[in-house]
Amino acid sequence: MTNVLELINVQTYYGNIQALKDINLQVGEGEIITLIGANGAGKSTTLMSISGIVPPRSGEIRFMGKSLAGMSPDRVVALGISQVPEGRRIFPWLTVTENLDMGAFLRKDKDGVRKDMAHIFELFPILSERRNQQGGTLSGGEQQMLAISRALMARPRLLLLDEPSLGLAPIYVRLIFDIIRRINRENGTTIFLVEQNANMALKVAHRGYVMETGRIVMADTAASLRSDEGVKRAYLGV
Repeated sequence: MTNVLELINVQTYYGNIQALKDINLQVGEGEIITLIGANGAGKSTTLMSISGIVPPRSGEIRFMGKSLAGMSPDRVVALGISQVPEGRRIFPWLTVTENLDMGAFLRKDKDGVRKDMAHIFELFPILSERRNQQGGTLSGGEQQMLAISRALMARPRLLLLDEPSLGLAPIYVRLIFDIIRRINRENGTTIFLVEQNANMALKVAHRGYVMETGRIVMADTAASLRSDEGVKRAYLGV
């Protein structure tokens, strides 16, 4: 399996505080990988290091074999990596359609953009119904669908999802995870999922990593992690 993403001895700091400590992980093409851990473990920092928002101080991040060192976030997006940030962060004063157009900002293929938007409206019929509605007037679950859709409009090869179920009602949590599976299955999009709902994350993922205080402490198939007694006690509430 070809590795879409590799992190090699990555160390990231906020000032003098070290957030990531020698992170090594791989994401294979077509996989759903999840990174689980407690609040403050470094999960979101890992995604922001990949996106170029908080660049590592040392180590290397490779996407399709190419180093991302020194790349600005917009160049990372142009290469084929899109991130759905924690808290959704849609443009509340723009309509659903205008938010989706923003996701395709770097693209020049107008026909392709139109086709992708039509596909988004097939994936998320509720967004089609609300296409002329301002994003800020949508429910939390609908805003999460819009945030994911906006990222997909860039046609990413790798989709980074940061806490997609955070703050959502259970019915929307199930729907969002069903959509994650569908995006992976139908689009072939590789997905790196950071999620506090470890039980749902490990159900949808192929493999998983467990992070504690900035370090990877476990790595295995998702099924094996779900059956591990330590993971059950710490993250699955069993």
